[in-house]
Amino acid sequence: MKLILLGAPGAGKGTQAEILSDRLGIPTISTGNILRAAVKNGTPTGLKAKAFMDAGQLVPDEVIIGIISERLQEDDCKGGYILDGVPRTIAQAEALEKAGIAFDAVVSIEISDETIMERMGGRRVCESCGASYHVVAVPPKQEGVCDRCGGKLVQRKDDAPETVKSRLDVYHQETEPLKAFYDKRGLLKTAENQGAVEATTAAILKVLGA
Repeated sequence: MKLILLGAPGAGKGTQAEILSDRLGIPTISTGNILRAAVKNGTPTGLKAKAFMDAGQLVPDEVIIGIISERLQEDDCKGGYILDGVPRTIAQAEALEKAGIAFDAVVSIEISDETIMERMGGRRVCESCGASYHVVAVPPKQEGVCDRCGGKLVQRKDDAPETVKSRLDVYHQETEPLKAFYDKRGLLKTAENQGAVEATTAAILKVLGA
């Protein structure tokens, strides 16, 4: 099964991709991971990407698509794969089509902006050991103090309300239009975020008929 997972930042795509990868026995292709691997391994496309990254520029779509194409030709992708983090724009989706990369389904994890603001705004990380908490879902025993090492719990910049709002605005402008793009091709399936990770996985597997 060849899948794309869509969803706003904080919708749980990464978590669900890992679970689905185990359940379906197919690899998760995370753009960030394969970009770093291609650069580290010094592949021709990886070297191109490195030149842009070293110059502090965004890696262009054609380089990203080239790296994905390289990765999808590896043996572990023969039975299918899950793409997480790409395409982010209509231009990338069109470039994937042009490269002959096809999909069986595109699953959009549906979640409200309010829920994402609550979810991400409540995340806290230990400065010392990196342990993760959530003020509502996984609170520490003592407010602001890590259970594991007694370190100070802080909010990451990425999780600050203004940052989350700005990331959501970019998602609605650039990535959300992909839903209509894939709906026209008869590939779009939507799964409501259920709050609990296991329930969301069940909702995704149900729409996939898996």
